[in-house]
Amino acid sequence: MSDTLDTRTASGLTRDVAPAVAAMARMLAEQAGARAVLFYGSNLRTGSLEGVLDFYVLLDGPPEGGIWPRVSYREWTFAAEGERLALRAKIAAMTLAKFAEAASGRLLDTTIWTRFCQPSALVACPDPAAREAVIAAIASAVRTAARLAVAVGPKSGAEEEYWRALFEATYQAEFRMERASRARSIIELNREHFTGLLPAALAAQGLAFQEDGGGIAPEVPAAERARIRRWWKRRRRLGKPLNLVRLVRASATFEGAARYAAWKIERHTGVPVELTPWRERHPLLAAPGVLFAVWRARRQTRI
Repeated sequence: MSDTLDTRTASGLTRDVAPAVAAMARMLAEQAGARAVLFYGSNLRTGSLEGVLDFYVLLDGPPEGGIWPRVSYREWTFAAEGERLALRAKIAAMTLAKFAEAASGRLLDTTIWTRFCQPSALVACPDPAAREAVIAAIASAVRTAARLAVAVGPKSGAEEEYWRALFEATYQAEFRMERASRARSIIELNREHFTGLLPAALAAQGLAFQEDGGGIAPEVPAAERARIRRWWKRRRRLGKPLNLVRLVRASATFEGAARYAAWKIERHTGVPVELTPWRERHPLLAAPGVLFAVWRARRQTRI
């Protein structure tokens, strides 16, 4: 049954992406010397090139310590057959070894396995060995998520109830401002991906369950359920502090942060932000002045 999850994972990672996305992924892989590049997020589901594309660039080397991944913002023009498309992307970079370690659930971090039990596409991977490693890591992320899903979900119920319980729990543990409907929308918008995924993930790790009339009843021993809950309690308690540390670190190390913020402000307010050299070098120091200028510009348009 482990092959069932591995097969699903390998197939899912071959999702079609727009030629522009594939080209940008190859460019990122070549420039970083990456072993693999994953594409994920809402743009993968919709196929849209609007907004900010989300990539994970997985590098060679041993698992890094400290706070990871390193995040950057990139604007790039895709040109092919007379067509020119302006793309924007948020790029997270970390070693493939650390990615696999985080996906396994052994670390306190929750961000990798919660995101990559959701759909993703392996859009650049020149190394066959790296491809196998990525497939194994993604399958591990699904197994990690499934264990928590049966521990926080109902004793029996529809499969989507377990996934919804999982995402509600993990969003509450992160430093995020998600609407209550977010967990439900993830499942509804990716129904094909999640249907049958929980049984495959449970079977892959030897956790028994019964299926009846479209529902599922995991047969997790009380001691094992208690162990999973203890594992989760620690991660839930440290989730927000870890996320806050990452946000603070990103504010100082996010390459292209000023350009990213300027684009986001204009997109959401309609007010263009002049990106001076000083503002680009010191985005945190510039933020109060920028926000005041945006507030004043919007106030004047309402007068």
